Amino acid sequence: MILKSLSLLNYKNFDGKSFNFNEKINCFVGNNGIGKTNVLDAIYHLSFGKSYFNPVATQNIKHGEDFFVINGEYNKDSKTEKIVVSLKRGQKKIIKRNGKAYEKFSEHIGFLPLVIISPADRNLIIEGSDTRRKFIDSVISQSDKNYLSKLINYNKILAQRNALLKYFALNHTFNADTLEVYNNQLTEYGTLIFEKRKAFLKEFIPIFKERYYAISNGNESVDLVYNSHLFESNLNMLLASALNKDKALQYTSVGIHKDDLHFNIETHPIKKFGSQGQQKSFLIALKLAQFDFIKAQSGVNPILLLDDIFDKLDEQRVAQIIKLVDDENFGQLFISDTHPERTENAVKQAHQSYEIFKL
Repeated sequence: MILKSLSLLNYKNFDGKSFNFNEKINCFVGNNGIGKTNVLDAIYHLSFGKSYFNPVATQNIKHGEDFFVINGEYNKDSKTEKIVVSLKRGQKKIIKRNGKAYEKFSEHIGFLPLVIISPADRNLIIEGSDTRRKFIDSVISQSDKNYLSKLINYNKILAQRNALLKYFALNHTFNADTLEVYNNQLTEYGTLIFEKRKAFLKEFIPIFKERYYAISNGNESVDLVYNSHLFESNLNMLLASALNKDKALQYTSVGIHKDDLHFNIETHPIKKFGSQGQQKSFLIALKLAQFDFIKAQSGVNPILLLDDIFDKLDEQRVAQIIKLVDDENFGQLFISDTHPERTENAVKQAHQSYEIFKL
């Protein structure tokens, strides 16, 4: 799968900009604030229908304008695929494939597999469990539409159950039968999601460890530990036992929406005990394992975006990534960097064709 061309209209800091891309390596170089990361984010937008860096959709429209349009042309399975993402203020975002709009954005997820490595990934370490759950869900969803559908259903029912708990508290009432309906539905979807996450991590963790071993030269042992209430008991029983607590809190305190993924180095949390270099290696290994997993599941080389990572890496880590790019089974790569010479020296080591865009 190759992104052949990209055009931007009123997207972030761009009035209008078009690119024709190399099939292997594409580099965006220039000073900070010039829009290098915005180009990568536009490519991410075409795969996921949203920005990686700014979840507020209207803030991706250029200041003073009423809309944005991102247009990408791909070569996939020997066919041309045209994807357009557009948003007008006050209206819903539209994603079109070959001129036809998707009814549900979830139908598009996984069609254009993509992995991004960015300084923003540090949020996976420093922020709450929600960020790490989203990472797990994002990886699984790119190769399993059924999973994404179940997750959407679970979250809808969870919101309804929470609204019911608030209603009970406000009106000093309680209806066990109504609550039981939600409990049964949460249990059905939650159990399937838990089993899928568990199976995914069983496969994913060895890939991650292998990537970290290569990047760190085997100097430390690392692990990912899945934490879920459902290891303790059936979700229906957990919901029943937490009923009084949930009524007091007015929200659902147990379930797969509380799952977490612990990041450990030498059996300790990497957030507290890992150096900056170890944390960077950990995150890069995590994302490269994501690349490996998605490729194995989909049979397609995901597009890889490397946002401003040369600034954050020593030569050994850069060499490991370039080594990955040099693999003939590797796909298309997009890099942003502030130093044109550094970028060119790095990509020359890959012995692949490349294009450098000076912004």
